[in-house]
Amino acid sequence: MARSQTSAPLSHVDIRTIVIGVGVAMFLGALDQTIIAAALPAIAGDLGDFGAISWVASIYLLTATAVTPLYGKYSDIKGRRTALSLGVTVFVLGSIACALAPSMGWLIAARAIQGLGGGGLISLAQTIVADIVAPKERGKYQIYFASVFLLASLLGPTLGGFFTQHLHWTLIFWINVPLGAFAFFISNKALKRLPRHDRPHELDILGAVLLVAATVTLMLALHDGGTDYAWTSTRILGLFGASLALWLAFVWRIRRAPEPLIPVAILGNKVVSRATVAAACGMGAYIGLSIYLPVYFQAARGMSTSASGLGLIPLMVGTVVGATIAGQLMGRIVHYKRIPAIGLCVATLGALVLALWADALPLTAFEIVLALISIGLGTVLPTTTVAIQNAVELHQLGTATGAMNFFRQLGSAVTVAIFGALLNASGISEATLHAGATMPPGGFQPIFSATAIGFAVAFVFILWMKERPLRSSSRHAAEAIVAD
Repeated sequence: MARSQTSAPLSHVDIRTIVIGVGVAMFLGALDQTIIAAALPAIAGDLGDFGAISWVASIYLLTATAVTPLYGKYSDIKGRRTALSLGVTVFVLGSIACALAPSMGWLIAARAIQGLGGGGLISLAQTIVADIVAPKERGKYQIYFASVFLLASLLGPTLGGFFTQHLHWTLIFWINVPLGAFAFFISNKALKRLPRHDRPHELDILGAVLLVAATVTLMLALHDGGTDYAWTSTRILGLFGASLALWLAFVWRIRRAPEPLIPVAILGNKVVSRATVAAACGMGAYIGLSIYLPVYFQAARGMSTSASGLGLIPLMVGTVVGATIAGQLMGRIVHYKRIPAIGLCVATLGALVLALWADALPLTAFEIVLALISIGLGTVLPTTTVAIQNAVELHQLGTATGAMNFFRQLGSAVTVAIFGALLNASGISEATLHAGATMPPGGFQPIFSATAIGFAVAFVFILWMKERPLRSSSRHAAEAIVAD
C-alpha cells in the first residue's frame, strides 16, 4: 500500500529547481537525437554495411517506443525519480556498448539497449512538468526546455561531425558517459522535492513484446523489399502478413488486458487521438529527414562530414524557435491550434520546394528552407503535448503523455524505415558516400516528397483536433509526497 503525507504547494523556486533537474536528463536524450545523424554515413562505411544504416536509427526508436508507456506506468508505481534514474542508467550502459561495437550487428543491438533507457528520458520529463505546472502557466517555463533543445541542436550536429571527421565516431557514444553521470545526480537530487502519490499498476509486458514483434517484421519488410527481394516475393509478403497478424494480436491484447500498454479509454479521447496522429506524422517526417540529410549533403553536394553536421543546424535549431513561439502563445490565445496549423502549412510548402528544386537551390537558400520547415514543425510539439495533457484527468497525465510519445516514436521508427526503402530504391549505395562520388539527379526527391506528405497529414489532424480551454489550476494530481 502506498504511503503518503500532505505537502505544501510548490513555490516557483521549487518548480524551477525540478524543471532544471529534469532538463539535464532531457538534454541527454535530445543530444543523442542530433549528434548521431552526421556520423551515420561514416559508421556505415567503417562497419561495412550501408544497407543497414536505417536500422541504427530505427532500432533505437523502436525499443524506445515500446518502453515509453512502460516508463509511465512504472513511474506511477515506483515514483518519477526512480523511473528517470533507471532510464539514465540503461541509456549510459547502452552507449558504452555502442562505442565498443566491432560490427554493424553489434551496434544495432547496442542501440536497442540504448533505446530501452532513452525511451523514458524525454517522456518522463514532460510528465513531471505536467505534474507540477498547469497548462496555462507552462509557457513561462518553456524557456528552460527551449534552452535544452537549442543547446542540443547546436552541439549535436557540430560535435557529431567534428568527432567523426577529426577523431572517431565512437566518441558520439562515449560522451554520454560523463553526461549521463551528471544527469543522474542532478535530476535525482532535484526530484526529491517532487510531490508523489503511488498508484497500483501492472506492466503489460506481453503488449510490449507484441508491439516490438509487429514493428520489427514491418521494418524488415520495408528494409528488404525492392532491394534484396522483390516486393511480391514470398519472403516480403510473408513478413507483411506476419506483421499484420501481430498488430491484430496487439489490438486484441490492449482490448483484453486488465491494464493494457496503451489504454483504449485514452485512445478514445478525440483530443488525444487526433493530436497524437498529428504529432506522430509530423515528428516522423522530421526525424526521417534529419537522419538522411547528411547522406544528401555528402553524396549530392560533396560536403565533408563536419560540414554536413553544420548543415543540419538550421533544421535542428528551427524546431526550438517554433516550439518557443507556440509555448509562449498557447496560454494567451483562445484558438491555440491555429499556431501549429500555420506552422505545418509552412513546413509542407518548404518540403515541396525541396522536392521540386532541391538540387537547383544554392546552399544558402536550401538552409533557409530547412529553417522554415523546422520552425513550422516546432510549433506542433508543445501544442499537441499540452493539448493532450489538458484533455485528460490529472491522474492520467503519465499514461496519456506516455501514449503520445509512444505513437510519436513509433511514427518516427516506421518513417525512418520507409525513407531507407525509398533511398535504396533510388539507387543510392555505399559507393555514393566516397569522396568525389555523385548522386543521381533527383535521387532524394522521393524522401523530400514523403516529408511533405507527412506534414500534410499532420496538418489535417491538427485541424480536426478539438480545442478545449486550457486549465489554469496548478494543483497537482497528487497532494501527497512519499519518501523514496
